[in-house]
Amino acid sequence: MVSVIGPFVAFLVALLIGGLAIFASARLIAGVDDYSHAVVTALLGAVAWALTSWIPLLGPILALIAWVWVINWRYPGGWGTAAAIGVIAWFAALGILFVLNVVFRLGVGAFGVPGT
Repeated sequence: MVSVIGPFVAFLVALLIGGLAIFASARLIAGVDDYSHAVVTALLGAVAWALTSWIPLLGPILALIAWVWVINWRYPGGWGTAAAIGVIAWFAALGILFVLNVVFRLGVGAFGVPGT
């Protein structure tokens, strides 16, 4: 029997890390202080990315626009605020992953933040 607990735990940890990056960014940029909202945003953003990134030639650009659209839909502000949240979330995810993977050698990823 194939074990699903390990992959599920890895997915959950990666989702929580992606949510933490979006939470930190949204708190800084939009003043929204709700971690569960950020985790749901990370999940929806990952789904939007997955639904659009496979399209030939334009997929990566459409996926990035879809991901920022999800942030724009979930947080107040507008497209500029959503893009700023996305950029800061990306840097935050890189920082979190650096500490977890380089310092503590955990080998985890961030789900819901593209390119991390």
